[in-house]
Amino acid sequence: MSATTLQDRALVRLSGEDVRGFLNGLVTSEVGGALPVWAGLLTPQGKCLFDFFVWADGSDLLLDCEADAADDLIKRLSIYRLRRPIDIRREAGLAVHWSTDKSQGIEDPRLPALGHRWIAPPDEPAAGWLEHRLRLGVTEGRAELGDLLWLECNADELNGVSFTKGCFVGQENTARMNWRQKVNRRLFVVEGDGGGKARIAYPDLGLAVVHARAESPPEGANIPDWLAAAVN
Repeated sequence: MSATTLQDRALVRLSGEDVRGFLNGLVTSEVGGALPVWAGLLTPQGKCLFDFFVWADGSDLLLDCEADAADDLIKRLSIYRLRRPIDIRREAGLAVHWSTDKSQGIEDPRLPALGHRWIAPPDEPAAGWLEHRLRLGVTEGRAELGDLLWLECNADELNGVSFTKGCFVGQENTARMNWRQKVNRRLFVVEGDGGGKARIAYPDLGLAVVHARAESPPEGANIPDWLAAAVN
């Protein structure tokens, strides 16, 4: 069997009446067109609550999210559902897969170098995904993104926000920051333990995620090409 399953990911299925319209009014990316996309669900102040990929499965949508955050995501979406005839539940029979082999799946919408993703029944656990992602300077999940402003999570540089799609939760502050071109702080992946500024450290990899001033990246920061223009 292939070893491509990302065991730290889960799938949430949205089915029912106009699920694309429902989700499109909530999240940062356009889900009315081609999928998958990477998106965030924010607070009204523009801070990150959840990040996930949105996939199409017929008329349904599948949210490829952190496994530990899946139940909280379902609860949050259920609040916004109100009386709409929409079912929101875990999809237990499928899993998220990843590989650097370009013969499978679809290119990661954030950054081509991340590799390809797809959805299928689970197989053996994938190895190397976390280090691969971090070495490319890409952050994700609640431990790394936490409650930061969405643009501080480098979302614009990673195709995680649309400024033309219309309203979403947290749009006002996010759009204001973009219009003013004022993202004072950003997330960086650094060599070492990040010192006292680390949001999370990965000792086995010798890497950490740090939230720091954009104009003065922390020592040991990995500043890949996709981030360089936003920092300089």
